[in-house]
Amino acid sequence: MGVPSKEELDEALAEAARMREQGEDPHHLAKVLLNHDYRIHTLEKVLHAAELYLHSGQAPREHSQLVRAIEAAKYASSNSADKDPLRYGL
Repeated sequence: MGVPSKEELDEALAEAARMREQGEDPHHLAKVLLNHDYRIHTLEKVLHAAELYLHSGQAPREHSQLVRAIEAAKYASSNSADKDPLRYGL
């Protein structure tokens, strides 16, 4: 599977937002795309924080940033109706 270009992704996200705003999402594809894009961004922050933590000699400040990024990713991955965030074994 090919990776979409930045332009393709931006176009798809804009169309998904339009579909959600106008109530034209009968199969929830727009909702899923927008949710996955948001979750990917939060998980990329976890990756960045983990890399920074490992390269910083595992400093307390970077550890705190990593913990906050993990908590944000857990929150983003949870269903708003479900108060329990997904468990990642961390």
